[in-house]
Amino acid sequence: MVLAALGSASPSPLLNHGLSRRAACSGNTATTRDQWCDFSLTTDYYTTVPDTGVTREYFLELTDVTVSPDGVSRTAMAINGSIPGPTIFADWGDTVVVHLTNSLTTSINGSSLHFHGIRQNFTNQNDGVPSITQCPTAVGETTTYTWRATQYGSTWYHSHFALQAWQGVFGGIIINGPASANYDQDLGMLFLNDWSHQTVDELFEEAETSGPPTLDNGLINGTNVFGSDGSDSQTGSRFSVSFVSGTSYRIRLVNAAVDSHFKFSIDNHTLTVIGTDLVPITPYTTNIVSIGMGQRYDIVVTADQSAVATDFWMRAIPQVACSDNDSTDNIRGIVHYADSTSTPTTTGFSYTDSCADEAMASLVPALSKTVDDETSDVIEAVTVGRTNNVFRWFLNSTTMVVDWANPTLLQLSSDETTTFDTSNAVIELPTADEWVYVVIETTLPIPHPIHLHGFDFFVLAQGTGTFSTSTVTLNTANPPRRDTAMLPASGFVVLAFETDNPGAWLMHCHIGWHTSEGFALQFIVRRDEILGLVDTTVLEDTCSAWSSHVTTESIVQEDSGV
Repeated sequence: MVLAALGSASPSPLLNHGLSRRAACSGNTATTRDQWCDFSLTTDYYTTVPDTGVTREYFLELTDVTVSPDGVSRTAMAINGSIPGPTIFADWGDTVVVHLTNSLTTSINGSSLHFHGIRQNFTNQNDGVPSITQCPTAVGETTTYTWRATQYGSTWYHSHFALQAWQGVFGGIIINGPASANYDQDLGMLFLNDWSHQTVDELFEEAETSGPPTLDNGLINGTNVFGSDGSDSQTGSRFSVSFVSGTSYRIRLVNAAVDSHFKFSIDNHTLTVIGTDLVPITPYTTNIVSIGMGQRYDIVVTADQSAVATDFWMRAIPQVACSDNDSTDNIRGIVHYADSTSTPTTTGFSYTDSCADEAMASLVPALSKTVDDETSDVIEAVTVGRTNNVFRWFLNSTTMVVDWANPTLLQLSSDETTTFDTSNAVIELPTADEWVYVVIETTLPIPHPIHLHGFDFFVLAQGTGTFSTSTVTLNTANPPRRDTAMLPASGFVVLAFETDNPGAWLMHCHIGWHTSEGFALQFIVRRDEILGLVDTTVLEDTCSAWSSHVTTESIVQEDSGV
């Protein structure tokens, strides 16, 4: 379903320090996972990247489809005919080229692809965000994205056009490299999704006018049942995987939901967590992983429970505190030992319903980094209000509205652009390599997964109540580092990042409804350097094709633009 071609490529000019071409090698083995060719877990991947000379090329086509992942039919969108779409594989240091062709001839939607968590070092134009880095890709058109795999680990790609990511336009990204624990086999991506028998576009009106809708079901890697076990009316089928006793498995978890925070577990099994987002961490063990929307966790599980049973439930439990789902206890897969095909009778672990991140003390990056004192402070208060009888989310009294047809990079390419509309929610950071502290706080009893494009941020503090430097101690000594973190209900989160990557970078809540309702802002980092990194011909051609499509099909933008 995906075409991948290997070839030679010139060394990337985007990272001109720490590069060293490596010979072909096997990477690592089951007992040497902390190694990768001539590099290791201790290599600083922010400054040193293998120069592999390899290009991985993928051809992805987006189409309108009819699907029934839980046995109930509805329309959706698929990449190369599948939901989730094909996994993009690369080795640490490879160049990745993705060609996205928009063949949505029924829905006539525009589209894009965002490579979630990929820092896009000096390749901002390839971030795939309509209204920010590009115009949407029109029906019948192809957009090519090119970026270096300067990080390694597990992540995903998804459309950033309207609510399209939750119509089925997403897939996995695996970048092979070192790991902080050994394991025998890599089972690849495991997507956790919520699911409705109406499309998210159909539900958006309800979300805007009445608040978040209740969803019908959830999926594990694109499948599940609908209805009670033992009922003649139950439809669909469960995800299942077979374990061999004594073998250890790496699983790459992704929460790709529109509005569900999950707790993930496998009955009777201990999970060893080895990575958060694209950051390897010091391993820790747990029975349950709490995973917010947009987040990833790499876990290792050992098949050591054959004396207990031959079949075990795998559970993705939406947390009632922030998720509305009618199948709370039935989003389950099955782990079979050996050749068993029986239905499990195991019991799940006890847990406290909550929408919090894993404990900050557990998320210790394997590559230690210290945060310097801030040069700039950004304080954002989160509120919600009604505008023209629909809900809109605000950061510091601004709800983002940006124009599909006039993205930030296009505005920057005009010599006349010196200021932006207030609704563009722009924060300018002109100075290179300064530390920015971002404080986001809310009095509302609703948690939010906050995602930043273009950077890994450091989580300096996170908690409930009001943030104050007199009462909250910031952890700057190797704090958790990731690209998506939870803003607690009625609480705060303090993030820090270094302005080492020029571009227009979006920060937003990863609840689909909230992004479309304006819960976002953009950092314009090192404006003077951005245009030198942009292919204005490609940018303008994409926008010209989009404008023609809008005129022909009478398309009207009804959301925030991101």
